[in-house]
Amino acid sequence: MSGLLIAAPSSGSGKTTVTLGLLRALRNRGVALSPGKAGPDYIDPAFHTAASGKACLNYDPWGMRPDLLHANAMAATANGEALIVEAMMGLYDAAIDGQGSPADLAALLGLNVVLVIDCGRMAQSVAALVRGYAGHRDDVHVSGVILNKVGSDRHEVMLRAALEAIGMPVFGVLRQNATLKLPERHLGLVQAGEHAELDLFIETAATHVEAGCDLDRILAAARSKAPRIAVADAAPLKPLGQRIAIASDTAFAFTYEHLTSGWRRAGAELAFFSPLADEAPAGDTDAVYLPGGYPELHAAQLAEAGRFRAGMISARDRGARIFGECGGYMTLGEGLVAADGKRYAMLGLLPLSTSFAERKRHLGYRRVKPVDTSFFDGPLMAHEFHYASILFEGDADRLFETTDAAGTALGLAGLRRDRVAGSFMHVIDRAQPS
Repeated sequence: MSGLLIAAPSSGSGKTTVTLGLLRALRNRGVALSPGKAGPDYIDPAFHTAASGKACLNYDPWGMRPDLLHANAMAATANGEALIVEAMMGLYDAAIDGQGSPADLAALLGLNVVLVIDCGRMAQSVAALVRGYAGHRDDVHVSGVILNKVGSDRHEVMLRAALEAIGMPVFGVLRQNATLKLPERHLGLVQAGEHAELDLFIETAATHVEAGCDLDRILAAARSKAPRIAVADAAPLKPLGQRIAIASDTAFAFTYEHLTSGWRRAGAELAFFSPLADEAPAGDTDAVYLPGGYPELHAAQLAEAGRFRAGMISARDRGARIFGECGGYMTLGEGLVAADGKRYAMLGLLPLSTSFAERKRHLGYRRVKPVDTSFFDGPLMAHEFHYASILFEGDADRLFETTDAAGTALGLAGLRRDRVAGSFMHVIDRAQPS
């Protein structure tokens, strides 16, 4: 397998822009590649797909079974593609239990690491930083660095000299560029589908990377020393039904590609619809999935979507299984209080009211155990990330028993009423058998 992990000492170093530019520059050269994103991120993969033209998979070393990571990586590179994975946070940053860092993923899949360094406020100190990251673990190999936000020719000379003294290859030098900044909001980057000029941004990033980096050396570093590991196709998460309707638009965009592709491999038929366009799930579906997203930004529009509401009630009445995650869970409830304090009626399929006006960050990996097997047939790995607060959860069965990554009990979460269920947990994968 050929592959690289594009990592950094910390968030904010520029690795997303560098990764997007690298993916597009290699695509423009005709290089066969497959993009990936480490961790539970459900926003960046859409940018990677836009840059590369290939579906981006998540590779989460905490939330996914090793067999699934290997199987997905092997499938993604089966035709000789280079796997280019963007890390999350810093190279050695992990969950509260110390597991699941990008370094863990690099070691597991045999990916060489390219370290993107924000050099805007340092010079010779770069050598000490890089030496520490390169030598921290014997099973993680830093092949080279890309120096980002370099201020001048003199600054570049100082940086190169320091790194030459410790024998660290410099794969590229990128100057400050104020135009290469993506807008953000409360859960991360503004979504790829909301950028009118996204392709222009990516092409600009590609030009920047092409001019400043040695793409041939980067491709050479992608040749992994790890042997290809033959694994059986890991059993995917059980599909919600045989014919699954999935909400998909800017309000419901947090869908993991590895989950939907796993459902397809298990024989499920998937169809997509847009609640924001006031579309209803198809009448022959036996399951409906409302993924996470930003319903709090579109609450008024969702409250007025009569066909969507009628279609969801019809699906419930004919016995379809309906499942909502995070934003989807909020939408299944009775009401949502937006940032301006105004309450909007939601679907009313679960006794739940939530508020985005009363914000509190909830963030972290979760181990969840279904209270019964109505929706899931065993323990799961999940992730929680939202700012909304629960105002009211009423008379319904609870969905999950939950703990954090360290094993601390967090109590019961989510609701189930007959064949309608949801929670704030983003399900990632089955739990690894003990």
